[in-house]
This record gives sequence, C-alpha cells and structure tokens, in this order.
Amino acid sequence: MMYSLATAALLLSGLTDATPLARRQATSETVSVPAAPASSPNPSAPYDWSAGCQKSFPIHQSCNSTLRAQLEVGLAETQQLAAHARDHILRFGNSSEHVRKYFGNSSTATPVGWYDRVVNADKTGMTFRCDDPDRNCATQSGWAGHWRGANASQETVICPLSFEIRRPLASVCGLGYTIANSKLNTFWATDLLHRVFHVPLISEGAVEHYAEDYAEALELAKNNATYSVVDSDALQYFAIDVWAYDIAAPGVGCPGELKEQPEDEPAPTTTAAAGAAATTAAATSSAPQECHTHADGVQHCT
Repeated sequence: MMYSLATAALLLSGLTDATPLARRQATSETVSVPAAPASSPNPSAPYDWSAGCQKSFPIHQSCNSTLRAQLEVGLAETQQLAAHARDHILRFGNSSEHVRKYFGNSSTATPVGWYDRVVNADKTGMTFRCDDPDRNCATQSGWAGHWRGANASQETVICPLSFEIRRPLASVCGLGYTIANSKLNTFWATDLLHRVFHVPLISEGAVEHYAEDYAEALELAKNNATYSVVDSDALQYFAIDVWAYDIAAPGVGCPGELKEQPEDEPAPTTTAAAGAAATTAAATSSAPQECHTHADGVQHCT
C-alpha cells in the first residue's frame, strides 16, 4: 500500500511538471545579462597630421568659370614644372650641367627645397584673384598681374593680359622659343612660378631678385652662387631649361645662343623698306613692359 502511494505521488508530480502552466513558468524566468557600455555620442576622430592641408593653389571667387579653367591649368603646369626641376636635381645632383649652369657649386638641397615647396607646401591662406582690388590692371599699362605686397601679402592678382598672351608647356621649344632669347614669362608655368616665389607662404621671404635676365643669372652662378639658389630668375630659368631638355625636346632642348643687344640703334634710312623696318622697331620698343611692385616699393618690369 505504501509503495502504491509513493508511486502515485511520483506520477502526479511528473504530470504537474508536464502541464503548460509549468512550462510557461519555467520559460518566463528572467536571466540577467550584463549590459554593454553605452557608446560615446561624439567619439573623437583619430589624429591626422595631414588634415586640412591644401597642396593645390586656391583661386578666388572673382575668377569666373572661364578664367578659373585657364588658371587651374596654368597653376597645375607650374607645379609640374617645379616637380620636374626638383626631380632632375635629385636624379643628377651637381653632375648635371644644367645644375652647374644656374646654381654653380652651391648645395642642391636649397633649390630642391624651393621647388618642393611649390609642389607640396600647404597653400591654405594664399589665393590668386581675377578682380582688380588695387586698380593696377586698369591703371598700369602692360601689367599682366601683380603680387599685392603690403595690401595683402598672400594674394596675387592676375590681370586680363595674362589670359591673352601666356602659353602652355606643350609649346616649349616651338614657335621660335629659346631659353636664352625669349621672354622668361612666355609660359603660364614660368610666369606663375615667379609669382608664387613672391608669396611668403612659399618663399618665406628668402627668394628675391638678384639677377634680372638670362645673362645675369649665368653670371651670378659663376661668381656668387650663394645667391643663385635663392634667385627667382635662376630658379625659373633652370626649371624651364631642364623641362626643354628632358621633356619638350629630349636630349636636345632649345637653349639658343644669347644675342647681344647693340648699345646704340642705327639711324633710320630714307628707303621705304628701311622706313617700314623702323616703324616696326618703334612699335616693338614702345610695347608696354610687364611690371609688378615688390614689398619694398621697387618696381620690377620684364
């Protein structure tokens, strides 16, 4: 009898556990799981040393889409020209006759640094503009642009004349161009290289005009090379000369032979042909020069 009662109790217990109510109670038990830590609403960004750096040259909103397009190409070619000048020096060093021609026996590290600043330095804060805030484009005959100097030392104005006369690097050694006898600012790239060397963000006030033309640049390299590596003309002449020799006309270039200018012009004759020639010469000599003013007030014309 006792055995039967025990057996019945066990069976009753099993049946109770198997009921739906028992199962619901078993599954409704709460299991505590540690909560994940709340994420920060504004996680701090990892440090990026190059954040905000602008390697291309900023262009002012005063340049419309047409002028901006031309200026962008010109500034890009300026950086291409500077990059090749830098790379030529890094490749050949003082063994390059072009390096010795323009920089004498000075350390090549200095011009390499200037060219690299044109390519890689942060340009934030400087700008090229197409309006005429100082009224120089409108009032100064023949000005194709100017550095604003004391008015805004990080700004350069490009006058309408530049958009009419500048040529691309693709035409180097064409149309009779030679390094020795053609204008240094024939191309956008050389003209703008000159202009960026005025801007303190690029030149740090160290690049100046110690030579005023091709002959003086060569003379400076022979007799005072310390100044050649910080001379604006020498830096421009070297850059365009190695571009001509390495890129435009590989292994040949277009150096030209410097033509000496006569001190006195010959007196005009009375023949018709001579009269026409005299008129042409007068028109050429009366053509306006391209000028800009330095920070010290000295006007530089080419």
